[in-house]
Amino acid sequence: MTTSRAERSANYVVLVAFAAFALWPIGSILVTALGPETASVAREGRALHWENFAEAWVQGSFGRYMATSVVVSVLVVVVAVVCSIMSGYALGTMRFRGQAVLFYLFLLGIMVPTEAIIVPLYFDLRAVGLTNTVWGVALPQIAQSIAFGTYWMRAYFRGSNASIIEAARLDGAGTHRILWQILVPIGRPAITTQVLLTFMWTWNEFLIPLVMSPAGTVRTAPLGLAIFQGQYVQGTTLLAAAAVLVALPVVVVYLVLQRHFIKGMIDGAVRE
Repeated sequence: MTTSRAERSANYVVLVAFAAFALWPIGSILVTALGPETASVAREGRALHWENFAEAWVQGSFGRYMATSVVVSVLVVVVAVVCSIMSGYALGTMRFRGQAVLFYLFLLGIMVPTEAIIVPLYFDLRAVGLTNTVWGVALPQIAQSIAFGTYWMRAYFRGSNASIIEAARLDGAGTHRILWQILVPIGRPAITTQVLLTFMWTWNEFLIPLVMSPAGTVRTAPLGLAIFQGQYVQGTTLLAAAAVLVALPVVVVYLVLQRHFIKGMIDGAVRE
């Protein structure tokens, strides 16, 4: 079935319109971040003011907040992805008693919102001395990410080629070798998608670091941005520059992994 020139033109018009609608807020923030901070600076006549980013970085102490976010994100991504691969493999390829109940228990972790469990979770972590620590911030997010990751990787392993697994078993490969040397390399797009989504959710998380570190010893980049907004900046120029700095790591990671991410999303949608 061929598409007429009018239909193609209409498709491009719709795509451009939606792209402009989606990119307009981003462009507005970038324009504001590169604008003059004061009227005296505006009189200098320069169009772009890149120094706003350096000033926002220094005034807001974003170096410390970014470092904390990197540590928390790496912990969550590594632990959650490894555990999700193993649990997804078990639930997707093996048959054992209580399998369905265990899988629905993982799904419960996706359905229950953070706001519903954050208060009792805080008291539990405080009882074992984990509040105001990196692990106190990371562990709840690891649990949430494993819940989604198990569902995601189970779908991949259930849709994997059974003949490859059977051939590996006939060659004497064990369960561990089949998983890490055969299925994991093949499933790189699905794993990359989980890595990117987990990193994005962890980096942007606001409520858990706020509640689990009441003393402010473990403040991530979004918390730093909120503090910067309330204490350091009255105008919008430096605040917009700080927002760009906080969002930049997610954008960079997405641009690096976008090819695998899109492929993993398409494969996951087809299999589900």
